[in-house]
Amino acid sequence: MFAYYSRLALRSFSRNKALTALMVLAIGLGIGATMTTLTVFHVLSGDPIPHKSDRLFYPQLDPRSKAGYTPGDEPEWQLTRFDAETLLEQKRGDRQALMTAGGVAIEPDKQGLAPFSASARFTTADFFPMFDVPMRAGRAWTAEEDRARARVVVISSSLADRLFDRGEAVGRSLRIDQHEMQVIGVTGDWNLAPRFYDVTGNSYGGDEEVLVPFWTSRELSLSPSGNMNCWGGGDDDGPPDPEGNHGRNANCSWLQYWVELDSQDKVEAYRKYLADYSEQQRAAGRFERPTNVRLFDVMGWLDTNGVVPDDVRLQNWLALGFLLVCLINTVGLLLAKFMRRASEIGVRRALGATRRAIFAQYLIEAAAIGFAGGVLGLALSQLGLWAVRQQPVNYAEFIAFDTTMLLSALGITTAASLLAGVLPAWRACTVPPAIQLKSQ
Repeated sequence: MFAYYSRLALRSFSRNKALTALMVLAIGLGIGATMTTLTVFHVLSGDPIPHKSDRLFYPQLDPRSKAGYTPGDEPEWQLTRFDAETLLEQKRGDRQALMTAGGVAIEPDKQGLAPFSASARFTTADFFPMFDVPMRAGRAWTAEEDRARARVVVISSSLADRLFDRGEAVGRSLRIDQHEMQVIGVTGDWNLAPRFYDVTGNSYGGDEEVLVPFWTSRELSLSPSGNMNCWGGGDDDGPPDPEGNHGRNANCSWLQYWVELDSQDKVEAYRKYLADYSEQQRAAGRFERPTNVRLFDVMGWLDTNGVVPDDVRLQNWLALGFLLVCLINTVGLLLAKFMRRASEIGVRRALGATRRAIFAQYLIEAAAIGFAGGVLGLALSQLGLWAVRQQPVNYAEFIAFDTTMLLSALGITTAASLLAGVLPAWRACTVPPAIQLKSQ
């Protein structure tokens, strides 16, 4: 019967080509707009490291002075160098890493290649296993090399190919900010989206081109970049730090800090540890505000920072509203189309067709229109995603269909088709056959 009803649907399309095309276009536009915005939202709100996002945590403390304090204030978004280094030294997590973004000047030995700037990250040894950084060649540095202020670097594969013409980069010397550094590793393809471990800058796009041990970066006075918040500075704050705002004792928060914890018990213990540490610092006179700590996992941290732009959320709701309007219009057009065939329905009922058979026939016809609209909608959504990738936004290159969104598109198309067809099909099967026969 399904094949028979499908043939009837195709025959009906040929009788009302303009009306059928209008319905297909309405559903296609609604599906296209919805899938475009849903795909953007899906990419931006996705889990960047799903296999361990529930084991990576971002701690927050509040070391600020009492000036400007309001009960209920959020703690500082980043850590001071003193607190980050102390937490690292005490090693209460399975792994822990402090870090900051930076920029370096590279002076290549390659003939014809002028000096240029590269993005950098100054971090500690656990950064690599914590965030699953793949290595194309060589290795990452060790905790011992961290402590020794080793002059080693790990560079991205794109930078290695640029500097060494796809030759062997490991073991080569690289001049960074007028300092000779040894390349010990080259990262493979690795581009977390979003870059959740540092949401203070560009959360999307670009590799970490140069990775440098944190204390090496401080010894060589390499330039950090990113947000910094400082407080205090009065006469009773002690002598100024020789390294300025980036010094160990400076009252400035500018470092990101992550810890890996592999069980809920360890999470609760670490949260208590943060509270106890904060109380100790209050007793020592460093912290002036009441104890106020936070411990977010990856998805909680992204949500707290609003990584998904508000305009993307708004566009998502607008597209869903547009789809609803398209479906309502399609329902109206299907009702008009089916009711024009009331006499045909009456004859079929008089010849013995059941209401269930009539309902199935017209629901299949509506579903076929919805399927055609869905195919058009998928094509339009690809066009919409191409347009998004042309925009000057930092997440543009990541916007693409994946298996999840393809299945979602099929599900939305099926649901939209059935929702649009239920009411018209039900009205068609309730047509009184006697009245229609008398009117003939």
